[in-house]
Amino acid sequence: MADQYAQTPVSAGPPMLPSLRWEEPPEGPVVVLLDQTRLPAEEIELVCTDVPALVRAIQTLAVRGAPLLGIAGAYGVALAAVRGYDVDEAAGLLAGARPTAVNLAYGVRRAAGAYRVVLEKGEGHERAALAALAEAKDLHREDAEASALMAGHGLALLDELLPGGGHRVLTHCNTGALVSGGEGTAFAVALAAHRAGRLRRLWVDETRPLLQGARLTAYEAARSGMPYTLLTDNAAGSLFAAGEVDAVLIGADRIAADGSVANKVGSYPLAVLAKYHHVPFVVVAPTTTIDLGTPDGASIEVEQRAGQEVTELTAPPQVAAGGVGAGVGLPVAPLGTQAYNPAFDVTPPELVTAIVTELGVVSPVTGGGIAELCARSRQVTIS
Repeated sequence: MADQYAQTPVSAGPPMLPSLRWEEPPEGPVVVLLDQTRLPAEEIELVCTDVPALVRAIQTLAVRGAPLLGIAGAYGVALAAVRGYDVDEAAGLLAGARPTAVNLAYGVRRAAGAYRVVLEKGEGHERAALAALAEAKDLHREDAEASALMAGHGLALLDELLPGGGHRVLTHCNTGALVSGGEGTAFAVALAAHRAGRLRRLWVDETRPLLQGARLTAYEAARSGMPYTLLTDNAAGSLFAAGEVDAVLIGADRIAADGSVANKVGSYPLAVLAKYHHVPFVVVAPTTTIDLGTPDGASIEVEQRAGQEVTELTAPPQVAAGGVGAGVGLPVAPLGTQAYNPAFDVTPPELVTAIVTELGVVSPVTGGGIAELCARSRQVTIS
């Protein structure tokens, strides 16, 4: 089950509660999540004592973002193992919770694989469970390290593309500490630019229909003291036309073998705008987001979410006064309206200036460049 565990009013500046952590209270191990559906108004933690609760948190976007989903999936396998549940069943539930973010299945495979290796050696369930937990902790640490490396590589690329500093960067959705074991992916690059005194403005797309940019990226930017401005998604075109965007930085939920990038819906139109206006369009993601088993963009399964996310606005708990119940939908379209609500869209490689990973930058973005990067990744892992 998941319980609302702690409440903290949001205040200016850090520290922010961890997005995800493993705890071992006397009553048994748990996975604790910062509920992202309650931000920015309040910081509420969910305590997941079993895998079904964690799966619900993933599906309702209480926990989200490709790298963090991988970490959550690994800890979920460890939670099942340590508590004595069926690990194979848990792995299946977790891996299928959201189809597009490849990191989720990757994290599940890593922890489940570590569990099975020890079990097959005949070392017993308890040691196998500890191996799964150790693997989850390793993945968590590795993602934090990757985040720091991506920030460095990304800032160096920005300085190369845009000499002189004063970067005006447009971003979409949320790619900060809320999606990562560290400070994020694309947001981490913007944060590095800010700390170096080279970020003039962070333009934050609202990111409809669930407003991850408005609720989450603006929240993180405010806490970090960054100069940021929020805009509706459909205002981005006028911003490009006015010459106010120097670069676009986004994350990714899956990168195909040919360099096609699946990211939060609305990313592809930004790539088209950037191409027309000769603005660099840069994707920042760890190598765990690259899926060589997916040959191209057309092969990426795009998650289709409930239409009511488009036709209704959900009243958050903090406005439940006045007769509106928490979680109740406020209609913004006529009853019976059908809605098209893909969670992601796919940007082809020819629209991507560069992909920044912890191992370096791929530019131009080609299948050969992706394959070479992944080969280096395997060498680093083996060494």
